[in-house]
Amino acid sequence: MRGERRDSCSSVHLGIKMRTLTITICFLLAIAASKAVPVKKPEESAEASREKRSPSGWHSEHEGGWEKKLIWKESWVQIWKVNKKLTWKTEWVKEKVPVWKTEHVQEWKEEQIPYTEILKKPIWKDVQVPIWKEVHVQDYKKIWKPVWHEIQVPVTKDIKVPKWIKNYVPQWVKEGVPGEKYLGKDEHGWEYTSHDLWRKKLVWKVQWTKVWKTVQKQEYVTEKKLEWKEAWKPVWRTEKKQEWITKQKEEWVEEKVQKWKTIKKSIWVPVQKKVWVEKSKEIQLPVWKTYKVADWKKVWKPVWVTVHHEVHHDDHEHHGWD
Repeated sequence: MRGERRDSCSSVHLGIKMRTLTITICFLLAIAASKAVPVKKPEESAEASREKRSPSGWHSEHEGGWEKKLIWKESWVQIWKVNKKLTWKTEWVKEKVPVWKTEHVQEWKEEQIPYTEILKKPIWKDVQVPIWKEVHVQDYKKIWKPVWHEIQVPVTKDIKVPKWIKNYVPQWVKEGVPGEKYLGKDEHGWEYTSHDLWRKKLVWKVQWTKVWKTVQKQEYVTEKKLEWKEAWKPVWRTEKKQEWITKQKEEWVEEKVQKWKTIKKSIWVPVQKKVWVEKSKEIQLPVWKTYKVADWKKVWKPVWVTVHHEVHHDDHEHHGWD
């Protein structure tokens, strides 16, 4: 219902706005048309009217003028009319329906069940009991015996070893000078020259000198060393030996005896109970639906037109024929 009211209010406001807009547009169009129509001068319009009315010049000229006049012109405007239509709306309602429901009720029932009881009774049983007995057992004892062994011991000995040392000794040797050598002139002007001359040259000659140097040489000598050797000696020792003997021992054994006892057992018995449950039911409800229909409305638009009006005086001119 609230939605229908909102739709109707919005349609009414829309119609009012459309009507106002239409009147404003018509008024603006009328003003534009009045400015576009040319207006004649009063003298020309009066003269033309006199010529039309009294072409033979029997009547006198009438005074008048042109003016704008507002008239209302009939027009049709399309509007939207709101109508209501009856429709049916489907809705679901809840209703309570009786239903028989099966429930289980707890009850107690007596039953005889077997159970086992444990009883203890004494019996004599042969068992093996350990005892300890002393016995002599041969054993070996570890001992150490001294033994002399010959071993080789390294010793260092100084010996003389020859060594050659390289030395350089200076020595003058005779060396020939190849070619001719100028010696000078005599008093007569003769030149003296020499051939195949010899000269002395100092050279270093290698000389090896034998010297003796002391070095250490390793040798092995035989010595006696005392060592301890492992040996085993037989001895007797006393040990305890475990033996088993048979004895009578009293024991309690368990015996199972079956008996019966009464117990209460919980059982569930089905019972019919009436309950009310909610179910959804489909119903049809009448609803008025609003819709719009196009319609034509008669409106009056303002229009400006140009009209001529005459001015009459009381003192008319009288002609001979009046």
